[in-house]
Amino acid sequence: MAPLLFLLTVLIWGTTWYAIKLQVGIVPAEVSILYRFALAAILLLGLLALRRRLLPPPLKHWLTVGAQGLCLFCCNFLCFYYAAGMLPSGIVSVVFAMATLFNAANGWLLQGNRPSARVILAGAVGLAGLVLLFADELRALDTTPDGGLGLLLALVGTYCFSLGNFLSARHQRIGLDLSSTTAYAMVCGVAALGVLVLARGLPLSFDPSLAYTGALLYLAIPGSVIGFLAYLALVGQWGPARASYATVLFPLVALTVSTLFEGYAWTPEAVLGLALALAGNLILFGKPIRAHRTAQARRT
Repeated sequence: MAPLLFLLTVLIWGTTWYAIKLQVGIVPAEVSILYRFALAAILLLGLLALRRRLLPPPLKHWLTVGAQGLCLFCCNFLCFYYAAGMLPSGIVSVVFAMATLFNAANGWLLQGNRPSARVILAGAVGLAGLVLLFADELRALDTTPDGGLGLLLALVGTYCFSLGNFLSARHQRIGLDLSSTTAYAMVCGVAALGVLVLARGLPLSFDPSLAYTGALLYLAIPGSVIGFLAYLALVGQWGPARASYATVLFPLVALTVSTLFEGYAWTPEAVLGLALALAGNLILFGKPIRAHRTAQARRT
């Protein structure tokens, strides 16, 4: 199931960047995020309740479940939406792809799991490819208003995402149900977003256009319910460091969508960047040469 979960995560989350862009406009970003995860939480809780699989976490774990909700369904998305208002969307995608390195570093710092050379090499090659993919936007970074603050917010959002990975991995490791824990974490994230919206006095406005409504439904159902469950299940099977390599491939899917619907023009640098990102994928998931040779020797 792991390769299928990986593919599902890449395809779903790689297309959510375009859906997020369709939501920018009339409705404040905080309110759009609130709508997205409130709808996702209701759907997930209802589905689990109907199937009699809704298992509330023990009281002693609610603090970390709440922390997971803040990291994955509140703070990170707030940072990404704010950053998207200050930076080109490609820059935010590049920074988010650093989740691979953040997860490797957090695994070392929080769990004492030193990342393998293979994981580090794959992440470095993949990130080099993304830098080339968005070379023009990176060159324009110094002329972007508030570019430094936007970059900092994108980094903070990515680190929050990384911490949420480790909290989910911890909950799965101690035997908490993935779907139920994710649902209750969403509720915690929605509660935090609701407090923020009330504190800032933001209107609960809604854009009835087909683009906004369609984007909201896509972000809530495939993007949140299916996407997060697939990714967090992958975290439980592969660990945060290896699972987060999916984030390196998200921008590649986003670029394909942009090519089809927004007229993205490929440059030689972008083509080379795509090749490097795919090479990083092969490094991470291909069989080691030594293991391959050993298998051949055994056959002979």
